[in-house]
Amino acid sequence: MRNNGRVTSATRQPETPASPTFSTVPPSSAPLERGHHQEQGGTPILPPRLIATDLDGTLLRDDKSVSPRTVAALAAAEEAGIEVFFVTGRPARWMDVVSDHVHGHGLAICGNGAAVVDLHGGPGAHRFVKVRELARENALDAVRLLREAAPGTVYAVEQTYGFHQEPAYPKLHMEVPDLLRPAEELLGPDGPAADEPVLKILAHHPTLDPDAFLTLARLAIGDRANVTRSSPSALLEISGPEVSKASTLALCCAERGISHEEVVAFGDMPNDIEMLTWAGRSYAMGNAHPDVVAAASGRTVANNDDGVAVVIERLLAEHS
Repeated sequence: MRNNGRVTSATRQPETPASPTFSTVPPSSAPLERGHHQEQGGTPILPPRLIATDLDGTLLRDDKSVSPRTVAALAAAEEAGIEVFFVTGRPARWMDVVSDHVHGHGLAICGNGAAVVDLHGGPGAHRFVKVRELARENALDAVRLLREAAPGTVYAVEQTYGFHQEPAYPKLHMEVPDLLRPAEELLGPDGPAADEPVLKILAHHPTLDPDAFLTLARLAIGDRANVTRSSPSALLEISGPEVSKASTLALCCAERGISHEEVVAFGDMPNDIEMLTWAGRSYAMGNAHPDVVAAASGRTVANNDDGVAVVIERLLAEHS
């Protein structure tokens, strides 16, 4: 990923606390070809009111650009009254790649659901609207359990404004960490930046297969945290127990009176699976992980072929 610089803001704490609970509804499985006049199981396919799209490997091309076709499709969706939410594992400080394409509400879901961010301020001036933090006690438990299950695991800590890592953590993020300390010290109740919420911890293993590492971590950590991955390497992302792209998207939709049947979602990696199964219609990219293909109700072409734009154009034509 690209280096996007450090967030600075006069407001260090979130302005709206996160709701601790959420509910989801089982998704429908409408394929790409269905329109709002057709039915499945007697239930009408509703016109979309919100598009939720992942960024890396999904909306963005491999060079991290947003193609002119995709820019036009996003603008057309907003013009048609369909809200567009960027739902990503990226931290807020890496959102300049899409800041120029924010319309309407200007909100994005970052950190795999750990934060809802207002992008209207532009790079370096993002405002946290909602934060769903990882409790330090849970984070410390996760670090300990995964160290025991997978010796050699090293960690980084993502906070609302800071990024810290262990000295042995590899240079994966093309940015300079604020602090180099053992994870136990970074996450301790009296550690540095102890007054700043932890959004997620990152766990890297130098030799394990990525999917095997994910399975092992989920078994080891259990319900103390939510574990997923979006990288092609053995890099895991560990968030609060109830935190995912899907659960935070569900909260944002509930605030707007939008049902899951009115949501269309796009993704390519395991951290998108909950969102794809929750949304009424969902599309795995042509380059998606096999588990993502199995979870989605439809499939589109690869990110480098503007797969999100292809579906948006078709949806707008169907419902015009």
